[in-house]
Amino acid sequence: MRKLNLIIKNSRYQGINKNKIFLTLFVFFLVFFIFKGIPVTSWGPGTNYKNYSVRSTVNVTNAYPEIINISCNNGQAITLTAGSTKSINCTVKIRDYNGWDDVNYVNSTFYYYLNASSDPDDNNVHYTNTSCSQANNDGQYLVNWTCSFDAWYYANNGSWRVNATVNDSYATKDNDYGNTSISSLLALNVTELINFGDLAVTETSVSAVQANVTNFGNVPINVSVYGFGGNSEATGVGYAMLCDVRNITLSNERYDLNSATLYDSMIPLTGSYVPISGIKILKQTQPGAYMINSTYWRLHVNLTNNPFGICNGTVVFSAENP
Repeated sequence: MRKLNLIIKNSRYQGINKNKIFLTLFVFFLVFFIFKGIPVTSWGPGTNYKNYSVRSTVNVTNAYPEIINISCNNGQAITLTAGSTKSINCTVKIRDYNGWDDVNYVNSTFYYYLNASSDPDDNNVHYTNTSCSQANNDGQYLVNWTCSFDAWYYANNGSWRVNATVNDSYATKDNDYGNTSISSLLALNVTELINFGDLAVTETSVSAVQANVTNFGNVPINVSVYGFGGNSEATGVGYAMLCDVRNITLSNERYDLNSATLYDSMIPLTGSYVPISGIKILKQTQPGAYMINSTYWRLHVNLTNNPFGICNGTVVFSAENP
């Protein structure tokens, strides 16, 4: 303390209040000695173990299966099969980190976009597959399952969805859907043979021969017709039938929508498509309830050509947009 007083006396601060100088120096030395013995603390285990990092771990025994993608018909629009069913194959691509073979069950529904996956099956708008089959895998985590649906020819055209649910050995699931479309199908079926029976030259068929036209597509249709002789248009143009001897002229074969219409009032067949006026066939909506319209045909064996023998011709029916 005597040294401190001596420093103060001999310093250039003699004019300053000695008590203030003394107090300032005292506080400085006090703080210095207090903090000199305190170590600096850092993160992680230090010498004083105030902080310590501990590793954590868990064994995840099951990962949920994940649907990566769903596609149908290789991503192309679906064209149905006229008058029958078409097998539509949809691929469900799945990933499971427990291994591809951990997925043990896949089911799916195929339905028109205005309907719901939970709706009952209906040939027009909804199909179900409760037993999809495993297709292929990458040997690790990815596996493809195939879900097939036998869609009837009158299933609605437009946008469709396929909804799939996958299940693994731990009974964990994933659900997702993909989009596809069904194209319009203009198709028809007709009575196989228009048989006028036996006629002599100058005779006209008395009874009209019925030829039924059935809608085999998924949209309403109109119908057009044209004809030629024999079974080759190249050789039979201009004729209704080619006979063993000479031929029957094209205009001598005629049609109508009324079985009672007389020959002279019926419509002559031509060599190019002509719409049948008044015919429109709606699409089928119920199993076995075919949508059918009837046409009626008569033939006159003309004296001008004086044909003889077996005669054959072709009538072409075409489905058209209404």
